[in-house]
Order: sequence, then structure tokens, then C-alpha cells
Amino acid sequence: MKRNVNYGQPLYDHYQVEYDAPLLEYLLQTIKGQSRSKIKATLQGRGIKVNGKNVTQFDFPLKKGMKLSISKTKRNDLFKSRYVKLVYEDQHLVVVEKNVGILSMAAGHSSLNVKSVLDQYFLKSHQKCRAHVVHRLDRDTSGLMIYAKDIETEQILEHEWHQIVYDRRYVAVLSGEVVNEGGTIANWLKDNKAYVTYSSEVDNGGKYAVTHYHTLARTTEHSLVEFKLETGRKNQIRVHAADMGHPVCGDSKYGNGDDPLHRLCLHAYLLCFYHPVTKERMEFETPIPTSFKSLF
Repeated sequence: MKRNVNYGQPLYDHYQVEYDAPLLEYLLQTIKGQSRSKIKATLQGRGIKVNGKNVTQFDFPLKKGMKLSISKTKRNDLFKSRYVKLVYEDQHLVVVEKNVGILSMAAGHSSLNVKSVLDQYFLKSHQKCRAHVVHRLDRDTSGLMIYAKDIETEQILEHEWHQIVYDRRYVAVLSGEVVNEGGTIANWLKDNKAYVTYSSEVDNGGKYAVTHYHTLARTTEHSLVEFKLETGRKNQIRVHAADMGHPVCGDSKYGNGDDPLHRLCLHAYLLCFYHPVTKERMEFETPIPTSFKSLF
């Protein structure tokens, strides 16, 4: 028999909306003693409900008489890791933000990985579950990831990934000035014998890969570019950025030696999906790394 876990089930303060206003504006005027950034973090962390439904939209139009619920749960003190941040948790899954330098799952003996960090946390918090890997980020890519807490949820996510995940975006610092405002790269990706992924304009027996990009900022030396994946192939963004003639900065595998921040400048910042069990829309966004923005 499965035990329901209360982690991630926050306690709420309840209010009745007294006048029409955009949500963030109303919260700033109503909640005393909390900074704008704290309120925005509660909003992004799905800690605010309107008439019982989670809302993350800052400008959601509140109407007089609506019921507003605001999470008052303190930060989870059982979860401590300098490499992983716990963004969301319920009884079926967790969403984490991983740092640079940690693998998604174990590879070889005693390698630092997110799965083992989560398994230790589940043990410490007396949860009878394990972290099940659903998708991966490279060791040197930072950003948002989902892990299932049971095999049933993992199977749903694995088999219905493309129906469940409806928006997934990365931001990267690319070498050189990308003059185009945006575009799409599509080709076939295949590994060679040295496990280096290379692209081909014609079908080479590999997997078809489609990446959409949008330039956010640029200097003559570097460009800040958002990538939206239509397919999720191994090293897809890194290979496609190199195909553009503007490889990801700090990429030792596909790059050109341009390494202004001494890290792979790729961050998974947006993850939107339908909850595999409740079917609720889940939307998570992390800020673009400050170091990325400092170049512009």
C-alpha cells in the first residue's frame, strides 16, 4: 500500500479579494513584511492559489470576492545540497534545479550525481521512495529537471514525454555576434565511434533533431540566445549552436576555445508540463544566470 507524503503540501493563509487588481500588485499591497522578490518567488514556486487553483501569472486579473490562498510553508530544511536546489515536490515527483558540475545520475563509482542526492534526502525525510531518472542534463549544463518518485510516474513520463512536456527552453551564451533575430535548425544527429555527435543535412541513420532559437542580446563578442527544443537529442543544442557558426561558450567538445565564464554557458531555465498523474499544468522558470547577463 502506498503512503501519501505531505512534503510539498504547504499550509496556507487565506484571504478574500477586496477589490479588482492584477495579482502581483494586489499581493504587494496586501501582504505586509514580505519583499517583492519573496512574493515573486512564492508565485513562481506555485505557492499561490486563486479560488483553489495554482496561479503563477504575475498579472492574473483578480476580481472582488475571489478566494486567495498564500503558502506560509518555511523552506525545506531537510534538503541541503550545494549542487541541487529543490524547486517543487509532491508525492509523485520532484522538480530540481541542478548546478554545474554534477551528473544527472551515477556513472562509475562514487560519482557526484543528482539521483543519489535525492535518494539520501528521501531516506532522511522518511519517504519510502527512490528518485527515478526521466531525462538528463549534461554534467556542465545547469537548470531544471524532473525526477519521478515511483515507477508508475516514471513510466508515464518516459512513454508520454512529448505529450506531457509542452515547453522546454534553454538559454546560452554563444561565441560571436548572432545577427539573426531567430530561426530554426533541423538536421540528423548521430554519434561517431568516439561518441562525438555530428550533424548531417541528409538522413545518415541518426535521429532527426529540430531546435528553434531566438536572440535575446548581443555584443560583437558574444550573444545571449534562447533555445526551444522540438526534439530532445543528445548534445542537440551544443551541436546546433556549432552548426550556426556560434558554438556555446566554454564547450570543450564542440566549441572554439571561447570560454569567458570558465563554464559551459548553457542553462535549462524553463520547464512546462502536464502533471503525469493529476494532469495539472506545471510551469517552472529559473532566472537567467547572473554571470550570463554580466557579459551584456
